[in-house]
Formats: sequence, structure tokens, C-alpha cells
Amino acid sequence: MNYFCKIGSILALFTLCYSCQNADANGSGGEKLIVLDSLEKPLHLSYAWLTKTDYQSGDALVNQIPVPKGYRRVQTPKGSFAEWLRYLPLNPRSSKVMLYDGSEKSYQKGAERIINIEIGNSDLQQCADAVMRLKAEFHYSRGEYDKIHFNFTSGHKVSFDDWRKGKKPTVKGNSVSFSAIGTQTDNAYPNFKKYLRMVFSYAGTASLEKELATADLKDIKAGDVFIKGGFPGHAVLVMDVAENIENGSKIFLLAQSYMPAQSIHLLKNFDHNTQLSPWYPQDFGDTLYTPEWKFKSGTLKKWR
Repeated sequence: MNYFCKIGSILALFTLCYSCQNADANGSGGEKLIVLDSLEKPLHLSYAWLTKTDYQSGDALVNQIPVPKGYRRVQTPKGSFAEWLRYLPLNPRSSKVMLYDGSEKSYQKGAERIINIEIGNSDLQQCADAVMRLKAEFHYSRGEYDKIHFNFTSGHKVSFDDWRKGKKPTVKGNSVSFSAIGTQTDNAYPNFKKYLRMVFSYAGTASLEKELATADLKDIKAGDVFIKGGFPGHAVLVMDVAENIENGSKIFLLAQSYMPAQSIHLLKNFDHNTQLSPWYPQDFGDTLYTPEWKFKSGTLKKWR
């Protein structure tokens, strides 16, 4: 168990000033941020934990988190993980980071916004688990069951494609055995969630770090992961990327869960000027400081 842890068709184009409340959240005296366009969720994107009526495009990350003046969001390929992350719905600004047991997290200052996705009622969906959850949800939304697979800390690969066909792991100590493929196939969302709970129980930062490939910071993309594997370890997910219109330098958003299991939330940036937060600069130096963890340069990873 882990201990520590697109842009689609534009239906309406208009200029919105970020409210005074939102400007204050980015630091008093900072320059107001501007949302240049309001984007409808592309029809090819879906979020299985929400009904169609529950999802409102106005709540999407892309419509709630503007870029600083002088920046623009980078283009994302249609149907990509980066596009899917950009349209994730956020809870109202007043929402708190909640723990799996229904209580509020004692430390709230590091959270910029809360992603509208449930935590579960067990202490399982911690840091690496949140990263795996979003990656798995993306592929599930596209019916790409063969792309949903993670390794246990023991090194055993466990895939949802096998799981849905009845081939499931049994863990005894450090030994993992698998049942035979069955005659029934269950692609239903509740079965998918059971698969995730099993993964969360036996995978974590140590195993996930080994699954990922080294990424170059200059090519950072939404969906990449800053990760330090181990006991303790931690992982944060790159949620969106923008670039400076003049010089092309990039900034990015980060999200995390933590210990104990808690709401997946976007992180504030306390290490740079208030005009930039919650965005982080590509040129952060030798160490990336986040509210509850610091990552050394060279810890950015990407999916294989």
C-alpha cells in the first residue's frame, strides 16, 4: 500500500474577467487573470463517475483556471489524456479537501481547487493511487480496457482486461497467484472500481515509478508525473500546460491526493510570485517545491 504519497469545438467565444474573489485567491495585489474563452466539453469525452446531467462544462478545469497574462494553453491532441484532464470538472471554489472518513483535512492552504471525483470510504486512494485512478478512468472512458494495467509492489502486472474476464489476483504474503479466465465478461463500472481498489491496496509510488519512463522537462505535458518512489514517497500529476506567447517558456498545473486518502486537488504554488500561482514554472531550478512535498529535478516521468 502507498503511504505517502483538448481543446474541442468552441461553442461560444467571449471574454470574461476573473472575479475579485478569484483574483484574491491568487494573491492580493496580483494582476487579474483573464479567461479568454469558455469551452464546451467535446462530445467524445466522458467521465464515468458522473451522469450527463451532473457534468457542467462551466465547471471544467479549462474554464475555471485561467492562464496568467501573456500565456496561452498548449494545444492537445483530440482524444488524448491531456485533453481529458483539461476538462475534468472542479467542485465549487468554497469546497474543502475532505478525507475518506468524511472529515475535513486539517491543512487546507495548499489546495487551489478540488476535482469533482469521489474518494471512497477506505484509506486507499492516496498519492500514487490518485494518479493511477485518473489514468485508468481516462482509458475506461474510451473502452481501452487493454491499456488499464498496473504493477503491484511485488512486480506482478494486474490488468483490467484480465480482471473483467475473471482472471483476478490472490495475494498471500509476497506471493501472487491468478485465477483462470472465466466464461463471463464484466465491463461494468462497479467491477472497474473493484479492480482499482485491489490495485490501490498493493501498488504505490515504488511500483509506479518503475513503470514510468523518464521525461524531459522541456517537453512537459499534461499527464506526466513528478514522482519519488519509496516508503515514504509521493507523486503529483501534471494537469495542464501553458506557454509564454513571446518566448515559449512553459508553466503547468499540478494535482495530488495525499495521506490519508483525500480529495484529489489542484495545488497552489507558494514558491513563486502570486501572479503565477497555481501555475508552476518550467524553470523551477534544482527543486520543485509543492505545499507538502519537494521533488528534485529529474523526477519527471511519463507513461510508456
